Amino acid sequence: MQSVTIDFPCDPEPLDSPFYISRPSIEEQTYQEITRVGSVIRIQSPHKMGKTSMILRLLNHTEQLGYHNVYLDFHQAEATIFTSLDKFLRWFCANVSYHLQLTSKIEQYWDEEIGSKVSCTVYFQEYLLGNINSPLVLVLNEVNQLFEYSTIAQEFFSLLRSWHELSKQNVFWQKFRLVTVYSTEVYTNLNINQSPFNVGLAIKLPEFSLDQIQDLAQRYGLHWKGNVGRNNATLLYAKVGGHPYLVRLAVYHLANSPDKTLEQLLREAHTPTGIYSVYLRRQLAILQQNPELAAVFKQVMTADIRVDLNPIVAFKLEGMGLIKLDGNQYTVACDLYREYFAPQMLEEKNWQEQINELQKQVKELERLSYTDELTQLANRRYFNIYLEQQWQRLAQEKSPLSLIVLEIDYFKIYYNTHGREAGDECLRLVAGIIRKAVSSHDAHAGVAVRYQGIEFAIILPNTTSAVAFKIAENIRNQVKRLALAHDETLYGLPAPVVTVSLGIACTIPQTQNSSRILVQAAFEALQQSVNSKRDRTHISSTLNYGFRDNS
Repeated sequence: MQSVTIDFPCDPEPLDSPFYISRPSIEEQTYQEITRVGSVIRIQSPHKMGKTSMILRLLNHTEQLGYHNVYLDFHQAEATIFTSLDKFLRWFCANVSYHLQLTSKIEQYWDEEIGSKVSCTVYFQEYLLGNINSPLVLVLNEVNQLFEYSTIAQEFFSLLRSWHELSKQNVFWQKFRLVTVYSTEVYTNLNINQSPFNVGLAIKLPEFSLDQIQDLAQRYGLHWKGNVGRNNATLLYAKVGGHPYLVRLAVYHLANSPDKTLEQLLREAHTPTGIYSVYLRRQLAILQQNPELAAVFKQVMTADIRVDLNPIVAFKLEGMGLIKLDGNQYTVACDLYREYFAPQMLEEKNWQEQINELQKQVKELERLSYTDELTQLANRRYFNIYLEQQWQRLAQEKSPLSLIVLEIDYFKIYYNTHGREAGDECLRLVAGIIRKAVSSHDAHAGVAVRYQGIEFAIILPNTTSAVAFKIAENIRNQVKRLALAHDETLYGLPAPVVTVSLGIACTIPQTQNSSRILVQAAFEALQQSVNSKRDRTHISSTLNYGFRDNS
């Protein structure tokens, strides 16, 4: 066997990759469909079946035709984008504008009176499509990300459907081509009646055939020719089916590990040390979160005769790639799944323990991702999400939202004088005071955040500036009572102990404004406190005066 050095198969295959296995009939079908007026193409398959690699080739084809290509991946959208339909559609229009190299003119076309969906349609029709002469191919990758936000997904998909209908009568929309790409695993958590579309060309990527497996192995430098090659391809197909990623992973390891045989690799495939352990754990996690699917899958694995399955559950398991329809009967998709899942699912106690452990791990990961490690307050990431959520909520309720920001005065001097450990302890103590102040504010919920470095923030929903001022002053006084001494003889500081400066902003949120105006006003107020010799609280006068109270 020839030794070949190649990249690990985790990314889409580039256009010049010698390892891309084409699917001529499907690719030709998409190439023809994309030229049709108002075409919609839906590419769907389980995880890692080669969807993105195929999209790269479709975009290369349309580029040669002189079309405009826009590729949007919803994995790149921040969580705050999905807090409202209006915010999402603005993000959507801005990104398409950028990819078309057109200056964003959203504000000129957005009209609150007619709504964000109509505004988005007008923007596309009159500005984006109106400024290009050739068709626009819009590829939306990982649209399954939207399914977590059911309201936005429903509104957005109905909007796209309406654009497809417009192509039948409007000359501008005849230049519009749409391609949606999503993983069918999303059906596990999706109402079966929800779908991005029920129009257009549906493309489901097939598995590799024996010929394609043998061809791929030879491209990787393996001597899989003739009957020997066909026997090897058959053994691999029996173990993992024709799943492109699972096949490619096996071939990759054989090509880069000359001492390992195919038989040895297949014998270890389902074990924790096997090459598929990460992939299998991902599938296991989905089943653990969906007990109904797990129960039916167990039924398929243990059945000796035909099993009548709930069609919706069967559809979801097939979407995960775990079962397939063989004639008129569902069977486990491949031996790998049977060997890995059978011991897990037959031991009910072990199964439940794994579910509980997984849930604990998920909760802990979520907590860590939103928590500052040193102070154990919420971090900047959580601040952005929570502030945007409260902004949208309170805009509907027409209730006030206050923001307190503060920084530790002359912290660098304290740090340089007393050292890192003392500096970290100072941050923890100040954080503790802030946390206690927020928790004692029992009238309404509030969130304490380490904003960055020596800056902290407190988000106070349903809170006027008068109440926020009292909370801020309490924090300021409590910090001084810590008596964290400066060496005032050395530096001549205005206060002998560590103090804090604070800024407050308060307003009734408006949906047409961004929450950034509240953050900006609060930090401007903080700067006024700093400029006024520090150790004081200042309330912004740039927002709603009705809540201003410096008493």
